[in-house]
Amino acid sequence: MTDRPLLLLDVDGPLNPYAARFPRLRGYTAHRFRPSDWSSRQTPGSRRLRRGLKVVLNPAHGPRLTALPFELAWATTWMHEANEMIAPVVGLPTDLPVIEWPEPFATDTDGLYWKTRPLLEWAAGRPFAWVDDMITRRDETYVAARHDAPALLLRIHPRQGLRESDFLTLTRWAEEHGRGVPRGVSGP
Repeated sequence: MTDRPLLLLDVDGPLNPYAARFPRLRGYTAHRFRPSDWSSRQTPGSRRLRRGLKVVLNPAHGPRLTALPFELAWATTWMHEANEMIAPVVGLPTDLPVIEWPEPFATDTDGLYWKTRPLLEWAAGRPFAWVDDMITRRDETYVAARHDAPALLLRIHPRQGLRESDFLTLTRWAEEHGRGVPRGVSGP
């Protein structure tokens, strides 16, 4: 364990801008994968299953992310398959820690994003930045009330993926909150 804050990464939205309006995003390449969670929801033998899930990824993201002053971990439904399928394409280490979700897509009684409670438990009081396309104000309020260390919840638009401004926000936040600064939740 280091004194660096955690950077908890989602795949779909931040790394794979799945809702992009244009078929070709600058710097991104298209790939076809068959992650187990997605595959289990497809019709056996279907054309869609045979073709695989289209994912667009930017190979420049890995080096940019590893250069940030964070300890990286996956916070995605891809779970360990992110290390197998996504990491090699974007240039991330293939042995990043993974949050293993107890009940993916479960409905939360308080209307939180289903990842929020398990993610907070996994962070175990450490400072963290979380990049995801599904974060809401309700999640921010919940984390602010229940996490004593600094936390940045950075919502990434699924049409755009991680952008230069997001890397700048993450860098500034890590520099400010990475080494024993006053406790509390902050945002961009």
